[in-house]
Amino acid sequence: MAGKTTCPVTRQQFLKNAKPVEVIMDGQKMLAAVKEFSTGSLGWNISNKMTIQVGDTPVTVQVGLNLTIIGSKDLPKDAATPSNEPEA
Repeated sequence: MAGKTTCPVTRQQFLKNAKPVEVIMDGQKMLAAVKEFSTGSLGWNISNKMTIQVGDTPVTVQVGLNLTIIGSKDLPKDAATPSNEPEA
């Protein structure tokens, strides 16, 4: 079994620097918004509707897409940067 994955960015770095992610489905461009999920994980999310052709008939579908950074749920919730100084 693989070991636990550590998130390579801090919560603060992600929230400051992450940009929306372009996702193309069936030739239609959507933007996944930067998101801090209720679970505490970080990533991107799309919740939208789109139309897809089934033969000659257009059908409307609900799109729900989460891109979650593995290990981000375990990041500290506060924006404080961890200190390497010993405690007094």
